[in-house]
Amino acid sequence: MKHYTSIHDIDHINSWIEDAKALKKEPLKHITLGKNKTLGLLFFNSSLRTRLSTQKAALNLGMNPIVMNVSGDAWGLEFNDGTVMNGNTAEHIKEAAAVVSQYCDIIAVRAFPTLTDKVKDESEQVMSAFKKYASVPIVNMESATGHPLQGLTDALTISEYAKVKKPKVVLSWAPHIKALPHAVGNSFVQAMQKMDVEFVIANPEGYDLNPEITGSTPIYHNQEEAFKDADFVYAKNWSSYENYGKVVNSDPNWMITKAKIGDAKFMHCLPVRRNVVVEDAVLDSDNSLVIEQANNRTYAAQLVLKKILEDS
Repeated sequence: MKHYTSIHDIDHINSWIEDAKALKKEPLKHITLGKNKTLGLLFFNSSLRTRLSTQKAALNLGMNPIVMNVSGDAWGLEFNDGTVMNGNTAEHIKEAAAVVSQYCDIIAVRAFPTLTDKVKDESEQVMSAFKKYASVPIVNMESATGHPLQGLTDALTISEYAKVKKPKVVLSWAPHIKALPHAVGNSFVQAMQKMDVEFVIANPEGYDLNPEITGSTPIYHNQEEAFKDADFVYAKNWSSYENYGKVVNSDPNWMITKAKIGDAKFMHCLPVRRNVVVEDAVLDSDNSLVIEQANNRTYAAQLVLKKILEDS
């Protein structure tokens, strides 16, 4: 595997899940695989779980991680060709990606969308530029339209906690105080479409995700109807896709409550706003898997790095 930038880079998700479970049992088994190899982690946006879990994953493989907060510590980067750089950008991605490739054997990048320019966001300007101009493999730590490390993590978590052969999984929009990206939701949809689950999406009118991603997945605009017989409820907020980046509905009645989900397992990628997205009674219950999900971030990232190292 050359790069990991999308859930579509996973060929057989069930075998990946089993490989991740094996790593979880013996996380240091392959600690010599990354000896004398360097992982560069470039953050254009803030992070907690992604940053720490990916660093730990690299250390578990014997790699040396280097972390840089690009937006605050680096020169302003230019991504457009032919630009006269007499403004705020001081370095072009052509040179930056090439230079980082001299220092690192794998580059992991995190860059959020604008949520104002749909065409620019869907072009994946930052991730695409690194793939084009870097000479080493690229890992997506969340981009404008996807979060494939989180999607793999979620697939692993559902596999671990499913009590029936084909569980019902619901991705539900939940309210938030500001407009958020579609990346986590998109990658979760793509991951579930690869698994043997009964998968549905619940969101208010005006919040349907990109139809090219959701495809034939059933979409409910009635949350309680979607939750019927659910085994897993995954809550996530996202802004409007049709009215791109806008908050068109902030209905607090879409908050996840214990009364709504009953005995279903609750999932969220974190961070989560308590009693806005989900009530305390759900997060503090035995059915909440949010901490287990966060733990699994390490093994999802470790599996991705392991596959890239083995194929390099």
